[in-house]
Amino acid sequence: MATRDDLEDYLIAPDPGRARLTRAVSGFDQDGAAQEISVVEERPLTIFLNAQEIVTAMTIGDYPEYLALGFLRNQGMLADGENIIGVEYDDDLEVVIVRTASKTTFEEKLKKKTRTSGCAVGTVFGDMMEGLEGLELPADEVRTSWLYALASKINRTPSLYLEAGAIHGTVLCEGDRPLVYMEDVGRHNAVDKIAGWMLSEGVSAQGKILYTTGRLTSEMVIKTAMMGIPVLASRSGFTAWGVEIAREVGLTLIGRMRGKRFICLSGEDRLLRDADPAQIADEGRKHGRKGAMT
Repeated sequence: MATRDDLEDYLIAPDPGRARLTRAVSGFDQDGAAQEISVVEERPLTIFLNAQEIVTAMTIGDYPEYLALGFLRNQGMLADGENIIGVEYDDDLEVVIVRTASKTTFEEKLKKKTRTSGCAVGTVFGDMMEGLEGLELPADEVRTSWLYALASKINRTPSLYLEAGAIHGTVLCEGDRPLVYMEDVGRHNAVDKIAGWMLSEGVSAQGKILYTTGRLTSEMVIKTAMMGIPVLASRSGFTAWGVEIAREVGLTLIGRMRGKRFICLSGEDRLLRDADPAQIADEGRKHGRKGAMT
């Protein structure tokens, strides 16, 4: 279990007891016995950029302003230095409106919208790769001792995943400290919330690591690179296109992090192997909520 010190590391931590995120549902188990379990809520959130409706995403409903800002930023619809004059959320209508001082380029991007392989509503635009041209990610050193410490802290943190499952988590980290832990039904939503928090708070990507419980897909790699974060790590596995894009943009991509084990398929030159794997406890067959996060 997480200690008080572990939780104090976070600027934002999951709040499994927060109202409206889960609901109790009754059912029957394999023996016919009545059971009541917590299940994650999901609700639509419609994002507007000025007067234009952009997308409706299915989300758990927390941090809608961060989700909207991060989505628009990661889709390249908010340029660097964009003058954002307001972010308005209407809880009754389940709508977020992001307002900018000048007109944006979203009209052309809407013509290139495609559906991605992500769970829930994953949306990517056909010209997102253009935003990666000439991108230079920070050449930050990544200590393996940090990776082991982060995985241990994050996997002990009380979360909606441990409470109800059916959800993904993404954590913004610096060194061996987890800073912001966001969850959602789609891993891309969790990443967008972190991007929105960084944009809103003016937080630099320098020295940051992004940890996710989900698969390392092309969309996850693109979003991480668009945020300027040089390292993406996960308990889960990779897709070939995700690896290819990571290598193209020079992003360090680390997956299958379980106990003392991990595999780096891109950006290995950033790794400083300062921890002896023999001194790291191996992960048991059971972890967290009925096994590993996927």
